[in-house]
Amino acid sequence: MKEISCKLLVIGAGPGGYVCAIRAGQFGIDTVIVEFGKPGGTCLNVGCIPSKALIHAAEEFEKIAHMAGGKGPLGIAVAPPTLDLTKTVAWKDGIVSRLNSGVAGLLKKAKVKTVQGWATFRDGKTVEVETETGSQVIRAEAVVIASGSVPAELPFLPFGGPVISSTEALALSEVPDKLAVVGGGYIGLELGMAFAKMGAKVAVVEALPRVLAQYDAELTRPVLKRLGELGIEVMLGAKAKGLSTKGDALLVETADGKNAKVAADKVLVTVGRKPLTEGWGLEQIDLDMVGRFIRIDDQCRTSMRGIYAIGDVTGEPMLAHRAMAQGEMVAEIVAGHKRGWDKRAIPAICFTDPELVTAGLSPDEAKALAGEIKIGHFPFAANGRAMTKQGEDGFVRIVARADNHLVLGIQAVGQGVSELAAAFGLALEMGARLEDIAGTIHAHPTQGEGFQEAALKALGHALHV
Repeated sequence: MKEISCKLLVIGAGPGGYVCAIRAGQFGIDTVIVEFGKPGGTCLNVGCIPSKALIHAAEEFEKIAHMAGGKGPLGIAVAPPTLDLTKTVAWKDGIVSRLNSGVAGLLKKAKVKTVQGWATFRDGKTVEVETETGSQVIRAEAVVIASGSVPAELPFLPFGGPVISSTEALALSEVPDKLAVVGGGYIGLELGMAFAKMGAKVAVVEALPRVLAQYDAELTRPVLKRLGELGIEVMLGAKAKGLSTKGDALLVETADGKNAKVAADKVLVTVGRKPLTEGWGLEQIDLDMVGRFIRIDDQCRTSMRGIYAIGDVTGEPMLAHRAMAQGEMVAEIVAGHKRGWDKRAIPAICFTDPELVTAGLSPDEAKALAGEIKIGHFPFAANGRAMTKQGEDGFVRIVARADNHLVLGIQAVGQGVSELAAAFGLALEMGARLEDIAGTIHAHPTQGEGFQEAALKALGHALHV
């Protein structure tokens, strides 16, 4: 059995793990990273990147389909389009493959040793990795657990056959005629809307009173409108019960307690994700847990000295960029630097149509924390760039303290607003006040002007609304 020793061992080469390893390598730290799949983790291989590729393809197809027969207002007329999903998936896979190679190259450049296989803890400093060429023991001074998460499964709708997770949805060879989506969160709506644009008849089954429940009603209103325009049936307060005997329909208990069937060629289950904590031998090291997640402090330290945990395995928010920030911080701590990490400035994006962006506190959260607040709201219906993109349905909203105008939260909904996330996060990270944003010259014509206008509105002197 081969044995190697290192200063830092990273388990998992997802966004958090590979960033941690690269940063450690830049410090000259002897680093080993273990990954049983392809580099990049869920996000790169079966999550963030491939889903955005599919969403983009769906948007392009819908645009062309809408122009067929000269229906659109732009004066463009084309023949009815067709979609070869096999080619779309191949294009998506090509992007993923290039990024896989990029991550592997960056690890090599940073002189990180990569071990392909499944790691199991022997003790707090030692893991055994099952590789294609046999077992390998790795001993390390410090260990980072970055094992990520997997789609959550429902016991009465196990994955297999017509029941699929987001992973299988991103690899379908053809668009299903009828798609039932169980779960009205961001994953379900992102993919449900994409397949609806590609021609599927989509129904969303959500047990809660509304979809996208983590966002406030004002923010999600434009998305609900778009769901109706796409012909997506939304069943609220409804509970999925299982598959029909023939496997061609989803059995549902409606909000009024009646039984119903939703015809479906495929049933996409998107009821959240669970941390990947099983099979790693974590019981050998006895870490403190918070439910299913590993408990960490503000420096990602676990209850055992020398063991850190980052990313989805540590709980919400399960975001790739959160894991990256944690990974970078932990590498710098291992290198002897003083570092802290504050999640308040993390933006979160929902890639529905229109897109949603949030950073910091919502109006209700800000009011509970700070008492009196100011809210600035600017509609994209008054923004020239949004109008030329046919994206008037949406707005930017800023929440600030009433006494000193410190910005506490920023939200937006609209076409392409995901690209505003960097500005929102920067404003919060820098401790901006309304006057800072209002006094920053924003280029015209851009949707980013809505950010400045929202700040002006909160100050009581908006210029364009």
